[in-house]
Amino acid sequence: MALLGCAHADVLPDDRADMMFHRYDGGGIIVQGPSVLVQKKFGDHVAFTYNYYVDHITGHVDTYAGASTDAVSGASTYHEERTQNSLSVELLHDKTTYSAGFINSAEPDFHSKTAFGSVSESMFGDLTTVSFGFTRGWDRVGERGSTLNAAADRRNFSVGLSQVLTRDSLLSFNFETSESEGFLNNPYRLVRYVDPTATRGYSTQQEQYPHTRTGNAGSVEGKYFLPWHAALDASYRLYNDTWGILAHTGELAYTQPLFRSWTLDGHVRLYQQRHATFYSDLFPYADSQNFMARDRELAAFHSTTIGGGATWEFHPTRLSWIQKGTVNARLDRMKIKYSDYRDLSVMGVTPGTEPEYVLDASVFQFFISFWF
Repeated sequence: MALLGCAHADVLPDDRADMMFHRYDGGGIIVQGPSVLVQKKFGDHVAFTYNYYVDHITGHVDTYAGASTDAVSGASTYHEERTQNSLSVELLHDKTTYSAGFINSAEPDFHSKTAFGSVSESMFGDLTTVSFGFTRGWDRVGERGSTLNAAADRRNFSVGLSQVLTRDSLLSFNFETSESEGFLNNPYRLVRYVDPTATRGYSTQQEQYPHTRTGNAGSVEGKYFLPWHAALDASYRLYNDTWGILAHTGELAYTQPLFRSWTLDGHVRLYQQRHATFYSDLFPYADSQNFMARDRELAAFHSTTIGGGATWEFHPTRLSWIQKGTVNARLDRMKIKYSDYRDLSVMGVTPGTEPEYVLDASVFQFFISFWF
């Protein structure tokens, strides 16, 4: 989730309330829950936003390989809940918008606190907007059944430039750098290594990550408004970090209003990355490297996401204090194909020859919004 984006100078968010239900289903994990967001202006220069978000997580754990999609067989089901509260404030002064906020996220074995701030200013007749942002995070990592209480710190710096090119086109550039330090791996996840004496031909040990990570990302996004009131959006993002990951993201989106009260949109997103330098699906022997990982998020893979949504706008006649409302629904389908992460649910084969894992997932969102 991006904590900081290009703020829109000269404009504060309207008074608004959202109520949402979300559901993710893929890779042996189901994540679902409600969310409530409230935005309120006080005068013309101050606005507050509060968000309450809940994830009810159901997945599987296996003693051989960690959690969810790493499961081999005989996995047990686990249930977990994550709650997140966030509060932010925006201050508008002339053509400059100042934003600051705090996020608190808690689950039984992980607690995260994040503070963020940004400043955005429009210039040259409001045709150009420049923004700067900073995020600082503090994580506490625990483990069920142990006394682990590790810490990790996160920092993120961002800068953005948005430029109106013509009456119908807009171009923006963004760059960010992130730094993490501390306990950065998952205490439940294991790596596997070749062991001819083991029944399955391999044994496992705890992952071991570097204690620091620095990443850089640059992106460009263009918007073009078509004559029939539609809009086309294209973007590209390049990311690399000190763990050896190089990632490319491209996305194309289209928005089309219909019949005055309907808006339809669709998008396709392509993503590709190479694996971290210390990642392997199967290591040759125990402690073969100083750093070892078998996290599928650090593997080499490419993914395709196709999704769409529909919004219906209505104007309640009996509730005069509500200016308008919308009913919104979105569905995304995601497919991830891994190049060096194997499906351990396939038994009876030589370790390292299992089929490459493929993840199919769906993300559904339904929410109702009211403007006051």
